[in-house]
Amino acid sequence: MNQRDRSVVRITLLLYPLGAGAMAVNVFFASLIFSWIGLPVLSTGWSIGVGCLIGAPATWFFARHIRHLMDVADDRTTK
Repeated sequence: MNQRDRSVVRITLLLYPLGAGAMAVNVFFASLIFSWIGLPVLSTGWSIGVGCLIGAPATWFFARHIRHLMDVADDRTTK
């Protein structure tokens, strides 16, 4: 594992609570929208659980994007 990969992992771990919370809110609001077509509204516990599951990959992709932006910024400042 190189330095860049370790940095992505650190960013992911730092941002995971935010990502999981954001995903939980999105899942809950999506269940409210789907209730218009007859599906049940998810409880708070289910929304948090699903948010924690899908929050991990979403946060990892976001951390990779942030690391890319950091690399671009470093390249511009060193020239």
